[in-house]
Amino acid sequence: MTTQMNNTFGRALLRLAAIKFPSQQTQNTAALVVARRGQQQQHLNVVRNYYLNTQQSSPRSLSTAAQVDPPAAPVISTSINETDDSSSSPSEEESSTDNTQEAQETPKRRRVSQITIREVLKAKHTARWVEPVIPHNATVREAIVTCISQNISGMMVVDRSDTMKRRQKCVGLLTSRDLLRIMAASIKDGMSAEDILNQDVTRQMTPISQVIYGRPDETIGMCRSIMAKLGIKCLPILVDGRVEGIITARDMSDFHYDPKDRGGKKNYLADVSERVGLSENTSMAEPPIFVRQHLASKHAPLYVNVGTAEYPHPFKSHDGVGSSRRDFGPDDLATDPDLSEDAHFVSTVELLDESGTNMQELLYMGVADGVGSWREYGVDPRDFSRMLMGECEKILNEASSACATSGGKACSMIPPAELLAQSYKRTKEANVIGSSTACVGVFDSVHHQLHFSNIGDSGIIVLRHIDSDTASALQRNRTTPRAERKSDLRIAFVSQQQLKSFNHPYQMGWTGQEIADKNSSFKQASDSCTSSVHILRGDIIIMATDGLFDNVDIDDIASIALKWELDNQFIDSGGIDSRRKRWESGRSLSDISAQSIPKLAELLCEKARENSLDNTVDSPFALLAKENDIMWSGGMPDDCTVVAMHVVGKPANMI
Repeated sequence: MTTQMNNTFGRALLRLAAIKFPSQQTQNTAALVVARRGQQQQHLNVVRNYYLNTQQSSPRSLSTAAQVDPPAAPVISTSINETDDSSSSPSEEESSTDNTQEAQETPKRRRVSQITIREVLKAKHTARWVEPVIPHNATVREAIVTCISQNISGMMVVDRSDTMKRRQKCVGLLTSRDLLRIMAASIKDGMSAEDILNQDVTRQMTPISQVIYGRPDETIGMCRSIMAKLGIKCLPILVDGRVEGIITARDMSDFHYDPKDRGGKKNYLADVSERVGLSENTSMAEPPIFVRQHLASKHAPLYVNVGTAEYPHPFKSHDGVGSSRRDFGPDDLATDPDLSEDAHFVSTVELLDESGTNMQELLYMGVADGVGSWREYGVDPRDFSRMLMGECEKILNEASSACATSGGKACSMIPPAELLAQSYKRTKEANVIGSSTACVGVFDSVHHQLHFSNIGDSGIIVLRHIDSDTASALQRNRTTPRAERKSDLRIAFVSQQQLKSFNHPYQMGWTGQEIADKNSSFKQASDSCTSSVHILRGDIIIMATDGLFDNVDIDDIASIALKWELDNQFIDSGGIDSRRKRWESGRSLSDISAQSIPKLAELLCEKARENSLDNTVDSPFALLAKENDIMWSGGMPDDCTVVAMHVVGKPANMI
């Protein structure tokens, strides 16, 4: 055992220390060999002791130790002790010293993902300095010219009207993608080319309050992750309240390439010559099988069956809300939805399509979570959320009626953000005091798109069956039988929430007067997180207030939805292949879906309540609280509203 350890550590020792003995002949070879062996033994003892002490103080498993950088080997002189009959020449000692210095001067290699943004920004500015700004009163025409002439994809929009200020005040961010959106929306509205180019850039820029920024001490890996998660391409770098520059994905990719690696004959022959130019016979390949199947049904409309459920705070009564079960008393837990401070609506209306000539059926839905702290000021938190959602439904019905009578552009599809803005305006005009989070969406059955706008911590998730044959990157488990898998649904989409801080969501509200404080928690509909999701047949869409997401993990939501599918035979042991064959045979099961989807909403609300009352298992809310240095255990009792939707291929009244 000792011999084996000696041999193992001896080999490791020689590799780490890189001891090189002179190869030249010496007069006293025997004495030199003895000295070298003694030196090796001394080196071995040092490393063995270091290893044993390390193992005793902080034992690690083999897998964990492999992830940690190995400790630097002790530096041991390679010169022979003076008491020995040394015959090493000065050149040997100089060579050893040079090797030691060279090892010390060699910088430690880093992964690209570990490089700081400060280094990237410095390299970018050193290579080419361009000030990425544009005046707030510039036109789209000027913005396009600036992007092309300066070869930039993002610009800070600055206000130069105050000449007394030394710094240019940033009011927003404009990207090349924003410019394309401006032109696409304007073309859709029938604007002339001249009118499009003369538009003010501030109409489509990202307001400064919504700009996502990075810090110079953050790494490339962290910034890449942020950009990928949020779907952004430009990241302003903020230092002491000043934007030092804008980093793009290209900047981070280009950082570790030297100019000599890009130009010259050698690089052209290696990287370009054999892959430049396409032949005249080049054509597009056929889409994969799963894509062809989707394209075959692309023009067929989809339909959505909807179910809703609403549970009040379990300790709520008409007299108030208990802080705990003991405070609430021996009565049964609250079940009356009228006690809930949440509100929701679901409305199916017919409005004009994009052509302005044909009527199109659209499904709108929304949830709002009234802020309970208004109760401390004698205000019923239910009033604002209910008014906000109720006015949304009224506006839609009015638009649908107008389409049936007069028609015109006024009765075309209303974007969710615009619907929220109109509803908020009416709520404010009615002087309804209060505030709430809000999430409103619309499903376009023709284009298979779910458009939504969200303010606060309510949100939307989309669950989808994704087979490993069509999405191998997801690493589907292909060895475990389907019946034994924990979940067969994938999280296809999760909406972005908006929080001022932990447990402090942004909200729409009215105090009876306008609030000038820009740091207020109150936001306008134009500040909402607005996005679109492509929907497929068979998807399950969950829109809910934070009462669900704070208490039920998203993976558990997927498990509950899967069980609901299995119980109603929407999916079976044959998986999505069996489901596709059923669809092809004309068996959509739309009627069963319409009858059972309310049960899914109820199951989710029940699970949220169950978890909220469990003090033995940390909920998503508790886990996040601890990450923010707040001691909280168990669940988070709250109102819970769920709007569950199942996407089918036929209306529910068809067999």
